[in-house]
Amino acid sequence: MFDGTKHGVDGPLQAQSQPSAEDVRAQLERLIASPDLDLSARARRFLRYIVEETLAGRADRIKAYSVGTEVFERDPNFDAQSDPVVRIEAGRLRRALEHYYLVPGLSDPVIINVPKGAYIPHFTLRAVPEVEAVETADQPSLAVPLQEAPVALPSRRPHPLWIGLGTVALASAVTGLAWWGTSHQITPSPTQASAARAPSGPTVVVMPFASLGEAPETKIYAQGITEEVLSQLARFKELSVLGRETSRSIPPDADAVRIHRELGVRYVLEGSVRTAGQQLRVTGRLLDAQTGAVLWSQAYDDDLQVRGFFAVQDDVAQKVATTVGQPYGIVFRADEQRVQSTAPDDLEAYACTLQFYGYRAALSPASHAAIQACLERAIARYPSYATAWAMLSMLYLDEDRFGFNPRPGSPTATQRAIEAARRANRLDPENVRGLQALMTTLFFTEQPVEALQVAERAVALNPNDTELLAEFGSRLGQAGDRKRGMALMEQALARNPGHSGYYNGTLAQLAYLDRDFHRAELLMRQVNLEKFPLYHFVSAIIYAQLGMKAEATEARNRFLQARPTFFDHWDREVAKRNYRPKDGALLAEGARKAGFPVPDTTAAETALQSTIPQR
Repeated sequence: MFDGTKHGVDGPLQAQSQPSAEDVRAQLERLIASPDLDLSARARRFLRYIVEETLAGRADRIKAYSVGTEVFERDPNFDAQSDPVVRIEAGRLRRALEHYYLVPGLSDPVIINVPKGAYIPHFTLRAVPEVEAVETADQPSLAVPLQEAPVALPSRRPHPLWIGLGTVALASAVTGLAWWGTSHQITPSPTQASAARAPSGPTVVVMPFASLGEAPETKIYAQGITEEVLSQLARFKELSVLGRETSRSIPPDADAVRIHRELGVRYVLEGSVRTAGQQLRVTGRLLDAQTGAVLWSQAYDDDLQVRGFFAVQDDVAQKVATTVGQPYGIVFRADEQRVQSTAPDDLEAYACTLQFYGYRAALSPASHAAIQACLERAIARYPSYATAWAMLSMLYLDEDRFGFNPRPGSPTATQRAIEAARRANRLDPENVRGLQALMTTLFFTEQPVEALQVAERAVALNPNDTELLAEFGSRLGQAGDRKRGMALMEQALARNPGHSGYYNGTLAQLAYLDRDFHRAELLMRQVNLEKFPLYHFVSAIIYAQLGMKAEATEARNRFLQARPTFFDHWDREVAKRNYRPKDGALLAEGARKAGFPVPDTTAAETALQSTIPQR
């Protein structure tokens, strides 16, 4: 019912300095005190324990047994193989630290992480990015991240394809230089200028990736990756991505602050491509155009003998676009902080859309009411704001499916949700958030075939959108296609681990419907959605099936306290989620075992009984 090798932001560890013990302890206190570190109290104790033990020279003692007994208060008979509490909490800790250092801790001087395979933390001083100037015959110098010394490359005979593409690229470069020879100001197109007046999302310009190799194909690789990144990023309709003509016309030596001043963009995505034999390294980084600060940097390594260039190009571009542009990505996190610190009136509509994703992560009635009111003000001021209509549609639907702040009277919550979703689609037929809203409202009004057809269209438009992938995966799983539904959920989880609570909760529910109760229970241990009532329902039925009576009772009481009338309409709650009869019957079975007041005979059980041949 729930609805190549990578290098970190500061490059390879061997290139970085080690912080002092005092620096590490100061960073530990900063983490423990930070509300942006999404960890429970006991997980913070876990973090403090492993850091202090390491600083005390006792890192060799940090094993699952010592953590289990000293942090999680397991008895001396604790067996880490049968009780995976340490492994699960370590996974949560790793994800929370990764999420924290993406934006809230971006400027922290010390990075603490816990590499997989052990529980010993690593400490790193954050490096100050160096830059190197690259001079080529046809372009001025361009500053790019210095990851390693330039590599002397063997001369290679270019393939005819590279010669043809190189001719086109040279013509394009000459055109750009000629334009800049007669103009000294970056001039936005009329479309871009008028768009600035609407409550649009953040504007991003993708600069041509720099070629850092002597081999002639390196430049072509750089051009190909630039084009693919731009194409993939433009699929996120909540971003305004400047066209390739504009980005190509910007002089390579124009700094981010100048680009912001003259084009009004908030973010600059730039990068470089380096080759050494068959080894390829692509580096991307995102800059805050107002300050020039580096918000994110990542390097991707690959071997062209193992995979062809086009496969590498697609993979790297997809990873860069998803990391930067997805609803929970770098741009939106940075923008949320910017809006929270200074939110003038003309940004309120956009701020509402940022806050919507915070609501989706927490799923609480209080945030639902606040964001719904905010979005209603936004559409009153900007009635053609398709994204706001789409988000409002999902909030209206949540009045019905989650019981959040229901408004009595007519039109009903589902009627308002359908109308808002259709309006979003009329305003922008290719807005993925609008298609997601239409898919979800159709599904919960018992039109699953039409809903899943809309979802297929949305995924074709943007297969990188983790918010969409998760919603689609959840709906597929509920409708019976568990294999594909779980695959999409796991794909969303891999790309967006910071939103793991919702993803793991949905995966737990789907595992339950597959009667894999032990896996469902392990997944639910990784979920922290205490304010979301259905989390407690799913927990209760899983615990009940496993005979965990005390846990089932606690979860049952928490759910009934939040949704006391839920079982008065049990058949409708199951029907509107489009469960198959056997799945609805399994939910009823678990609910009875947990002590919920389920009807003696449910509609799903009656339907299932009618399919059994009578003797």
